[in-house]
Amino acid sequence: MSMNTWLRRHPVAEPVVSRLVCLPHAGGTAGSFAGWAGRLPAGVELIAVQYPGRQDRLGEEPFGDMAEMAEQVARELRPLLDLPMALFGHSMGTGLAYEVAGLLEREHGFVVDHVFVSARPAPHLIDGEHRHLLSDEELAAEMRGLGGPDAEAFDHPELLPLILPPLRADLALLDRYRPERPAPLRAPITVFGGERDDSCPVSDLPSWGEITTAGVRVRIFPGGHHYLRDAEDEVVAAVSAEILAARQRRRRSASLA
Repeated sequence: MSMNTWLRRHPVAEPVVSRLVCLPHAGGTAGSFAGWAGRLPAGVELIAVQYPGRQDRLGEEPFGDMAEMAEQVARELRPLLDLPMALFGHSMGTGLAYEVAGLLEREHGFVVDHVFVSARPAPHLIDGEHRHLLSDEELAAEMRGLGGPDAEAFDHPELLPLILPPLRADLALLDRYRPERPAPLRAPITVFGGERDDSCPVSDLPSWGEITTAGVRVRIFPGGHHYLRDAEDEVVAAVSAEILAARQRRRRSASLA
């Protein structure tokens, strides 16, 4: 795996023909997508974004504004626009995926192949959240209740000073991120969700269709907010199928040109 400050790139043996950029949840890390490496279609490079304020970036201040963070991620991705790209965002990463895709369209004329969003309604329909105002004990309990790959860490009081500050900063960012009239993307969107996710009911998932001109699909998996961990095989297969479909569409277009 090669690294710069923001991007964790997982090399593939075959020549790279497209890329999948993954954006983690609030408090999450690039490592939450490490299990996807090597399971994507041949020639697809996995790139996971590492937010500041955690793990090897612990000494850096987390971002407090979604637009500013999206601008930085888009800047990091700019040298990689030589090949097709898809974006996958889980929970907080959904808003970032939407913002980054929009920036690439508007500023570089680059339409991503696909935007995958997971476990969160479309951002313009969220009224605001105030979990960042909870006490340390209340916030830790809330995160344990959501489950997921990091849930065990909240059982260890000695880890809380390391993991709660970036989490709280991410949640404050989400509370401030409420675009009123988001511009529709030109990329298609697939929305994933857990059938028992109380924080994002299945009925909220089709709302993403309001911010794309290329259509939306909804896929439901067993589990709650962090269903990704238990349904990883099925999710990676669904993402891979869309990536291969986009590849086939490009081949058809090239043959007709």
